[in-house]
Amino acid sequence: MQTKGLRGTVRAFKARHPDFYEFIMFNLWSNAATITNFVVLWFSTGLIFKALAATPFHWFIFDYPVKSGGLGGFYSFLLAYVAAQIVNYFVQRYIVFGAHNNIADSLPWYIGTVVFAGLVSVWLPPHVIAWLAPYIGGFAATVANVINIVLQVVINYPMLKFKVMKKE
Repeated sequence: MQTKGLRGTVRAFKARHPDFYEFIMFNLWSNAATITNFVVLWFSTGLIFKALAATPFHWFIFDYPVKSGGLGGFYSFLLAYVAAQIVNYFVQRYIVFGAHNNIADSLPWYIGTVVFAGLVSVWLPPHVIAWLAPYIGGFAATVANVINIVLQVVINYPMLKFKVMKKE
């Protein structure tokens, strides 16, 4: 019996399970955005907005007391999210979904999706941090970010697959 090798096995799997393969690729390639998110979060928290961490931030649904990173934490999570979503749009569009639909039609839907998910992602961290910080200290911000990333998959994948990157 001749083996197909890894490439042949992957191609056969993709042919038998195209939707599952796409979901796997969505998650694998989302790591480009995930890496961007973490790098920007750590860089902005530790350097760019560090001086603002001592300033509490409370506005609308956002509550970032000093113990949760203050204004610096808010800006850091926001900047990390925006940078990750820019990377994610192009990775998902061209690599995962191979979308050739009109960008002018798809981009507003993508922006709406990421704004909604972004509100969740910027609102949630201080609550997670406040809950976990007594147990894991400074690592709570990283855990909050992991939770945000999981929520992004739950929100973004169905929207990208069925609306934003749909094949024409």
